[in-house]
Amino acid sequence: MSEAGENDKTRSGPPKDAAYRVLARKYRPSNFSELIGQEPMVRTLTNAFATGRIAQAWMLTGVRGVGKTTTARILARALNYRSATVDQPTVDLAVPGEHCQAIMEGRHVDVIEMDAASHTGIDDIRDIIDRVRYAPVSARYKVYIIDEVHMLSNQAFNGLLKTLEEPPPHVKFIFATTEIRKVPITVLSRCQRFDLRRIDAGALTAHLSAISEKEGIAIDDEALAMIARAAEGSARDSLSILDQAIAHSGGTAGGMVSAAEVRAMLGLADRARIVDLFEHVMKGDVAAALAEFRAQYDTGADPATVLADLAEFNHLVTRLRFVPEAADDASLSQDERSRGAAFAQALSVRVLSRSWQMLLKGIPEVQSSNRPVSAAEMVLIRLAHAADLPTLDEALKTLEDGGVPLAADTRRGGMPTTSGPAAPAPAPSGGTSAVASAQMPASGGAAQTMRLVSAPEPTALAVPPQPEPETPPAVPVKSLADIVALAESHRDQLLKVNLKSHVRHLKVGPGRLDVGLTETAPKTLLGELKSRLESWTGQRWMVSLSNEAGGQTLAEAEAARRETALMDARADPAVAAVLARFPGARIIDVRIPDAPDAEDADDSAPVEPAPDEDDES
Repeated sequence: MSEAGENDKTRSGPPKDAAYRVLARKYRPSNFSELIGQEPMVRTLTNAFATGRIAQAWMLTGVRGVGKTTTARILARALNYRSATVDQPTVDLAVPGEHCQAIMEGRHVDVIEMDAASHTGIDDIRDIIDRVRYAPVSARYKVYIIDEVHMLSNQAFNGLLKTLEEPPPHVKFIFATTEIRKVPITVLSRCQRFDLRRIDAGALTAHLSAISEKEGIAIDDEALAMIARAAEGSARDSLSILDQAIAHSGGTAGGMVSAAEVRAMLGLADRARIVDLFEHVMKGDVAAALAEFRAQYDTGADPATVLADLAEFNHLVTRLRFVPEAADDASLSQDERSRGAAFAQALSVRVLSRSWQMLLKGIPEVQSSNRPVSAAEMVLIRLAHAADLPTLDEALKTLEDGGVPLAADTRRGGMPTTSGPAAPAPAPSGGTSAVASAQMPASGGAAQTMRLVSAPEPTALAVPPQPEPETPPAVPVKSLADIVALAESHRDQLLKVNLKSHVRHLKVGPGRLDVGLTETAPKTLLGELKSRLESWTGQRWMVSLSNEAGGQTLAEAEAARRETALMDARADPAVAAVLARFPGARIIDVRIPDAPDAEDADDSAPVEPAPDEDDES
């Protein structure tokens, strides 16, 4: 297969004018039989073409490099297949047809490829809609391949819906995307969806081995396994890495690509050394683990990559414990197979799960640290010490066994240890007790002893201690009005206004508030209320949001009382007479003066006349 208009590289071995195509393009599949790892999709399309149930639109989704665009071109070729003996859509493309080469090279006039990343607007979709009415020039179907379709705008998607649902019989649509969740459901419902899977590392290894033979390049099986793992299920990425590895080793046919060269090129640690590091960590040998890590770092391994490989091997050991057939994976080295199986039998699931969780937490710490080496060493130290700790079940088992200490090799399922267990403490006098001891990491790096002591047998019926009466808070809080008064006394006007305007009800308990809020209440109100109360009362408070509907807020209650007072005032005969006497007058406030104290009343004092108010009563 050849492609026109490519920016080709020049290979150093052949003559300088010889064009070189990268492996990812040279070995691009041209029919369904050459696709690797996508058997479910191929089977569905084969049955659909055989029965004539050909869809009007397809949606291809998957990670980068699994073959979405290539599959779209093969599908367009199958739709328009025509040869001397076959003139109908078919998936049997072994013999090149009339339109096959032009379609696979992306230059056929009736197969239009569009990158939605650079054609996102409604105008681009209008152009498609205007052209779909015209019949194809030479092929059977006019096929539109839209790559990265999730990049289209909402207007573009909406403009495409009608045409996508009822396209002309001579038009087919093929969409490809890596972000299927960004595609509107209205578009997905009009397409047949195929999820292209990541390619298994074993299948990639076999694929790379076959291509290496065709290129006349000798390469280690371990190097192929490294490349397959680094590609993470992407065929295109694996071929790009293989191209790079060939160039790194010399780039000539007959050359040899070694595992050491690939490891150095990718910045990977030796898989056998990763297994050694795992063994040191599981034994709790901190010194050996740090020495091995430093040796790998000195040879060029990235600290975060070392921990990631360690986590991958930890997962492999756990998987081998339950699925022994996983050792047949072609991408695994011999050390990983044999020693991994031994670890799977020796280590408990609890230890493997605990180390997995610690590695998952430690890897981002190393990646974000400005001192990744030190951060990685601290992760290894934590792992090594945690491997020597008993689990909760093991500690309880020790108590049940009468205080016999658990040996370190028992806790780790047979792994040898570098430190012995502490001796059990003697039972205290006056009763029997069971004592268990285990090594725990102290803050200074040395191991300290943890002892589990069971309670002595009771000799008499003990009276449970009575709870001490709670000390009342220095500032009593019994209602919402008390809190509003506290805010007023501390001149916190904002909290006072928020409490009066947004709190519908409040239940007060010892150190606890259940608060009902309005829908417009500030999101920070509960937190501010808690911190202010603790500061003002000197007591810890727990403030929680209640689901009860509640009644009026203080502000609403005050407004209701004011309206009632105004209505009562208008109904008063004297006030009504004043309002009638002075047209335009209105009541703006109602004030009820406090009754004077008896001892302060002075009958002999003259009564001052009230000031005249034309607009107030």
